[in-house]
Amino acid sequence: MSGFRVPRSELVLSFARSSGAGGQNVNKVNSKAEIRWDIASSSSVPQDVLGRFLSRYKNRLDAEGLVMVTSEKHRDRERNIEDAVAKLEEWVQSVWEKPKPRIKTKPTKGSKRRRLNDKRHDGDKKRTRMEKIRHEDWD
Repeated sequence: MSGFRVPRSELVLSFARSSGAGGQNVNKVNSKAEIRWDIASSSSVPQDVLGRFLSRYKNRLDAEGLVMVTSEKHRDRERNIEDAVAKLEEWVQSVWEKPKPRIKTKPTKGSKRRRLNDKRHDGDKKRTRMEKIRHEDWD
């Protein structure tokens, strides 16, 4: 998949006053973009991708089950809309490909030997500490 595009007709846009830099502009212009998308009823997202999306981004869903994205990075509304849509498309793209299943492997003989040698070494260290403490008690 080269690049997923969210159908603009499925998006619900709303705007609010943005915070941060912008001087007097911040106080009088609704430049913060809020986008809501009903991904569950979207025909452009396959079921397997939908499942992966909902499991990874469940904290991005509102009470009605709509995906909510906001952007107030820029000072103008249009760039914030594009930024929010880009975020949304990036999220869908991140779950588009099915993850490869992990292939279980067994530890090698060398790694087992090293692990046991390290355990033996640590045990020897602790044993000598205890012997030193016991020896000091007799003095």
